Amino acid sequence: MNMQMHNPPHPGEVIRDLCLEPLGLSVTDAAEGLGISRKTLSAILNGRAGISPEMALRLSIAFDTSPESWLNQQTQFDLWAAQKDKKRLRVKKLCAA
Repeated sequence: MNMQMHNPPHPGEVIRDLCLEPLGLSVTDAAEGLGISRKTLSAILNGRAGISPEMALRLSIAFDTSPESWLNQQTQFDLWAAQKDKKRLRVKKLCAA
């Protein structure tokens, strides 16, 4: 059974919509609180960078969430993006008939 989301949001959208906006945090203030550069946070918010295990830990501490939830969101997004382009992989089944 395929439990994958259809077109899941990039975790950066989730951070912006569910963490920064409700708290009235600017990108600069949030980056400072997370102990990262504004440029790094901006890249995540704009979908140009993903959530690493370390970033998941930072987000979990800052927003009282689990690091696994952030990594799961990133994995769902990455898998969805990869599957959109699956045909170009040219992989053959290698299992017994």
